[in-house]
Amino acid sequence: MSRLETFRAMVAKNPANALARFGLANEAAKEGLLDEALTNYEAYLASYDDEGNGWARLAEVLEQLGRRDDARAALHRGIEASHRFGHVGMMHELEEKLAEME
Repeated sequence: MSRLETFRAMVAKNPANALARFGLANEAAKEGLLDEALTNYEAYLASYDDEGNGWARLAEVLEQLGRRDDARAALHRGIEASHRFGHVGMMHELEEKLAEME
């Protein structure tokens, strides 16, 4: 069973498992399954107080889908989250990505 299939099975068994959603989103993104990645990043972020990384990954998928305004909004949310959690390095990385997009 592939990692993608493993995470799909985990989410099917327990859709409320935020970390399984994050894993599924990551694997789907690696495989170029952007809609599946988007759905699972959104579900993950709706149920888990992410520290910034999840928002960055969501922004990447949104940008690949041509949704640049939504990608910028996700980066702003990631910057806020990383600041709230005291992750200065992540905050600066997200600010750089945002500056590159603008």
